[in-house]
Amino acid sequence: MAETTMPATEVQESSYDERLSYECAFHVLPTVAEGEVAGVFDNIKALITKTGEIFDEESPERLDLAYPIVMSIDGKNRKFTSAYFGWVRFKADASEVAELMEELDAMPEVLRRLIIKLTAEEEAHPFKFHENRKKSEKMVEVVDEESTLEEVQTEEEESAEVSDEELDESLEKITGDEVNGGAGEGPLGDDEETDSDKEVSPEDTKDEEKA
Repeated sequence: MAETTMPATEVQESSYDERLSYECAFHVLPTVAEGEVAGVFDNIKALITKTGEIFDEESPERLDLAYPIVMSIDGKNRKFTSAYFGWVRFKADASEVAELMEELDAMPEVLRRLIIKLTAEEEAHPFKFHENRKKSEKMVEVVDEESTLEEVQTEEEESAEVSDEELDESLEKITGDEVNGGAGEGPLGDDEETDSDKEVSPEDTKDEEKA
């Protein structure tokens, strides 16, 4: 009986990436000169690419911190209220992350760092911190301008209303003076007597008859 040769099974390499997605957010010390921050950012990315692959990032920019951060530098505790904030998203094996964190902690320019594992939803919809912050600032500026314009318009309207009231009062006063004949001020006012207001005594009558 002839032996049947079975065809060799072809082994197909899987395209599934078993690496996990991470985000490394960090603060660079504010004592670093602005022109040197880009170099610090490059050094952080170089550490990440040793074991991982970067797929998204946002360059660090200076901002005020939500609360002060204390860091020991040269044996002295220093308090910082601002820093350069940025982040990098990358894929890496979970076993490599612990070593990466140690290397980042050893960088003297880094105030603090945080590495988190991303969900599929977070990976698909990255939050651009600085981009959204600038949009929010522009919206606040627009709202402030509109509020100022409304306040000016309201003040102008109130001023116009007061002017109308004052005008009405002036007209009423003028009209009232004309009706009363300018009492107390004109030739027929209360301050001057007319012929009809003078009293005639009997002696005055006799004198007029003799004349």
